[in-house]
Amino acid sequence: MAKSKDRRSVDMQIMRDWVEPGSRVLDLGCGRGVLLEYLKQTRKTEGVGVDLSTEKIQDCVKRGLSAYLGDMMEFMATFPDGHFDRVICSRTLQELDNPSQVIEEALRVSKRLTIGFVNFAYWRNRMSMLLKGRRLENEVFPTSWAQSRRGNPLSVDQFEAYCKAARIRIERRVYLRGDWKRVTTTLPNLLCGYAIYDLSAE
Repeated sequence: MAKSKDRRSVDMQIMRDWVEPGSRVLDLGCGRGVLLEYLKQTRKTEGVGVDLSTEKIQDCVKRGLSAYLGDMMEFMATFPDGHFDRVICSRTLQELDNPSQVIEEALRVSKRLTIGFVNFAYWRNRMSMLLKGRRLENEVFPTSWAQSRRGNPLSVDQFEAYCKAARIRIERRVYLRGDWKRVTTTLPNLLCGYAIYDLSAE
């Protein structure tokens, strides 16, 4: 099983490569600010994060980052169209009450949107549900249901169908396998453990 640090480094590197140097970045569900700090160090970005956890926002401040404690929709509503160069929503999408509203607002306040999420249709999880009748604890789902945060399961196929219906352009995409290190280009809805998208409005 890939270590958490290893998994984090791969998706962070991909997201970093999509960020233009010196750009203005908003991180939705920024957590403790690890990604924002990484982008600041490697891309010289001007970033701000938003999260509902007081403890995590305090950690962001300790890292020397700008961060807002509160609702991401309310925070984005304070900015004009196209204020940011990029909004990032990494590992947050499945925990949102109304993901489509957040995506629409993110594409209003920014030129590009990076989204990363766990693919619920990953084959090992399917097999566990089929044969054992319960969700698998593996590289994609490392914690038990009792330790997990609330979620709205999502698959690669579901997300791409949504983008097509909502007229959202997928500029780039990367499908990582269950080890969150290697890239797969075949049968992503089955073989992808974690998907990352670079989006823009049509």
